[in-house]
Formats: sequence, structure tokens, C-alpha cells
Amino acid sequence: MTDANTQIKETVTANDVVLFMKGTKEMPQCGFSSKVAGVLNYMGVGYQDVNVLADDGIRQGIKDYSDWPTIPQLYVKGEFVGGCDIITEMTLSGELDTLFDDKGVSYNKEAADKIREANA
Repeated sequence: MTDANTQIKETVTANDVVLFMKGTKEMPQCGFSSKVAGVLNYMGVGYQDVNVLADDGIRQGIKDYSDWPTIPQLYVKGEFVGGCDIITEMTLSGELDTLFDDKGVSYNKEAADKIREANA
């Protein structure tokens, strides 16, 4: 499991935003992964996607690394942020914008506002 752990650590430290998901950002393979990738894509966030279905070591390893039982998992500047429910709540409350602002991650503020307007 050390190899997966090392690979995960290198990935989350080398990229500002990382989404461990089922499938890819272009073709998510579960509804929860699709929802988070959709938010990030719509907001124009540049991020690294990691398809956990392609590697069982990573699939289990990320759960152990974060001590979080589900996929997807979002990391910003090396810190675990949360899964689908948390990202959805943070998007709707504006907390995700604040996190991106605080961490220096670029995103489309107008797109974020449109998501909130559509879900108001």
C-alpha cells in the first residue's frame, strides 16, 4: 500500500486541485463523481482528475489516505476538502468560492453565481 500512498501524496502536492473520482472529468462513471466534476468544469477550475477505477491500489489507498470512505474526494492545495455532499453544500453556500480565493485557485465567479441562482 506504500506505493499507492506515495503516488497519492505526490499527486495531491504536485497539483493545486485534484479530484479522485470514478471515471474521468470528460467521462465520469458515477453520479456523485459526475456532479463534482460538473461543478468544477462549469466553474472553469483547472484540476487533475484521477480515475480510481483504473487502479485498485489507488481506489482503496485514497480512502485510507484521507480516512474518508467514499469517492469522489476533492483536494485543494494538498488538503482534503470533502466528497460530493460537502462540495455541493460548499458550492451553494459560497464556501467553495472562498476556499478557492483563499488558496489562490482561479475559477469563474460568474459561473459559481449561476449555479447558486439555479439552485436558489
